[in-house]
Amino acid sequence: MAEQNVSIPNVPLNLRIQQLERLLEVSRTLSSLLELEPLLQMIIDAASDLTYSQESSILLYDDLEGDLKFEAAPWFKSSQMQELRVPIEGSIAGEVFTYGEPVVVRDAVADGRIFRAVDEHTGFETHSLLSVPLKVEEVCFGVLTAVNKYGGHFTSEDQYILETLASQAAVAIQNAKSLIEIQKAYEELADLDQMKTDFIAITSHELRTPLGLILGHATFLQDALEDDQREQMAVIIESALRLKEIIEDLSKVDNYRTGAAVLNWETVDLGVLVRRVSAGLMRLAEDYRVRIEFQLPGRPLVIRADGEKLGLALSHIIRNGIMYNNPGGQVTVSIEKADGFAQFRVVDDGIGIPEGEQEKVFERFYQVENHMVRRRGGMGLGLSVAQLMVEMHQGRISLESEPGVGSTFTVLIPLDGEQDLSE
Repeated sequence: MAEQNVSIPNVPLNLRIQQLERLLEVSRTLSSLLELEPLLQMIIDAASDLTYSQESSILLYDDLEGDLKFEAAPWFKSSQMQELRVPIEGSIAGEVFTYGEPVVVRDAVADGRIFRAVDEHTGFETHSLLSVPLKVEEVCFGVLTAVNKYGGHFTSEDQYILETLASQAAVAIQNAKSLIEIQKAYEELADLDQMKTDFIAITSHELRTPLGLILGHATFLQDALEDDQREQMAVIIESALRLKEIIEDLSKVDNYRTGAAVLNWETVDLGVLVRRVSAGLMRLAEDYRVRIEFQLPGRPLVIRADGEKLGLALSHIIRNGIMYNNPGGQVTVSIEKADGFAQFRVVDDGIGIPEGEQEKVFERFYQVENHMVRRRGGMGLGLSVAQLMVEMHQGRISLESEPGVGSTFTVLIPLDGEQDLSE
């Protein structure tokens, strides 16, 4: 029969102290166990000890099958019991799960609610049982059952103890299951990331040779063509060079992730670097009808850096300011010293980036525009590469942006350059 609103039973003080000490010990163990299987085994062992029962078990609800499955059972019957499915209708466990209330059965042989298939399948004999719900925030997800009370019938004291254990166990089980789900999701993401990395490595390697042949032959043929045909060939060469840049970006990302990328330290005049990088983007700026302005210091600002990689980072940031600008817009590039750092700032008055997407723009292949409707080119690699190149210099890159107003990218590179890496 079901018993509700159980109060703290009147039992001998020494027995109550022993039970509370055991519950405290179990509670401490529950909080430290994160693996589901040993956690479940510990719970049923404690359930048997605290209620002086022959055995205990845990059934958890299966969302897909719509029934209950044994997740923890006596070790000598575990494999047999895990083969069984307990229906919601026609079982004590199903009744406890449905109504979220404990059930005590003093004579299992005479009780028609007992699911007989368990005893028939395992050869076990159930004489009495006590089942309590496993629930968190009033949502039941399983059942904890103690079977065959030694020396008599299950009492209200047993029910109180088992419910107390179940309330603690339910939280621990849910935490362990959540951890499993998180670990699984992490492993799936890691596998996907590795597949992406492998694809990048293979693609960048396999495209180099045919692209080199295309560029070589196109350049050779351009010299032999008439003027109007040269313009068409120039478009082919320009597109091939852009594809080459993409392949180089893919390769740089892969090299950085595998640790193959190294810095070639040299003395770099940052003003010269900015003008050189910007000069290579003037054609793009003209196509997008965007002006590039400079705010450079009167005296040269020189640091130790890898000029090629730092220039690549600046190129991608300035390119981003051009491509995501409006016709007639402006990109302003400035340099100055700031608290031991060389500070680059690239300010545009373009479309801006929503706050919720500002962290994502540095992720590989991420693009603010939907790839199905976007009007601008690129693969979403530029800012990711820029961040990698800056981080190789022990620097950092940040973004401030407002939709409809524009974006400001700030890059800080240590003035002591190479020395910062050895500290």
